[in-house]
Amino acid sequence: MKKIYKPHLPAFFVLLTYITAFSTVSGQDPTRFQKEIDHYKTVDSKKMPAQQLTLFTGSSSIRLWKHIDKYFPGVDLINRGFGGSQMSDLIFYAEDLIIKYNPKKVFIYEGDNDINDGKKPEQIVNDTQKLIKILRKRLPDVPIYFISPKPSISRWALKDSYVKLNNLLKDYCDKKSGIHFIDVWSPMLGENGEPLPNLFLEDNLHMNKKGYKIWQAAIAPHL
Repeated sequence: MKKIYKPHLPAFFVLLTYITAFSTVSGQDPTRFQKEIDHYKTVDSKKMPAQQLTLFTGSSSIRLWKHIDKYFPGVDLINRGFGGSQMSDLIFYAEDLIIKYNPKKVFIYEGDNDINDGKKPEQIVNDTQKLIKILRKRLPDVPIYFISPKPSISRWALKDSYVKLNNLLKDYCDKKSGIHFIDVWSPMLGENGEPLPNLFLEDNLHMNKKGYKIWQAAIAPHL
């Protein structure tokens, strides 16, 4: 009689429980970014970045920030953005994208895609707290900066949710030692209170050089 393979049940159910729990919390599968993470691992295997760099990570507004080093001359930095990500994804990849580099400072941009995916601001801040708890265990003294979700033309219908998230995120950062909030929302608005149209690419979501110049001005004082 042919022997039928059966998985090791305790380990199998632990794994299944983890996947189910994570899906319930995040509503998505973080492993969809594994190719991007593996790419960074390949790059690092060829030349591991120096320790104590200033690290930027987060969704596409970070990933697409080409030549970010030229915006901050004299600052040794590294970009580990992964497009389309949410705060829960950064929790999942905190070791691979942040902790292993032992950074001097960490700048994070998440929350934009979270809101667009239907998450409540309170849930996003809750995920932020989980991320900070992980980072503080391994990087207890590293300053962490959260770049506020930006206003964009394509997602302007969700303005109220973005404003609420930014207010909650700022309140949280103001109460935590070594955790900072950087406002890029306000300087990207025109006199009519809406996003300046000349800051975006054709998709009206991602930024052009003018948009990144505003980010540069907001971030530079913290470097």
